[in-house]
Amino acid sequence: MNFDLRYPVGLMFSIFGLILASVGLFGHPDLDKSLGINMNLWWGMALLVFGVFMLLMAMRGSARKP
Repeated sequence: MNFDLRYPVGLMFSIFGLILASVGLFGHPDLDKSLGINMNLWWGMALLVFGVFMLLMAMRGSARKP
């Protein structure tokens, strides 16, 4: 089988991360903060980093197959 689960998982996390980070960047500055920290921005960046990592690992794994 040539199906790699890391592609859809990485794509899903990357899309959710972009949406959440953009809400954190362009949303209302006072509504999205918890203890003075913009949680939407930080969690969006974390999701985006994880999604890109999964996509890179999927590309790396498919490059090794003969």
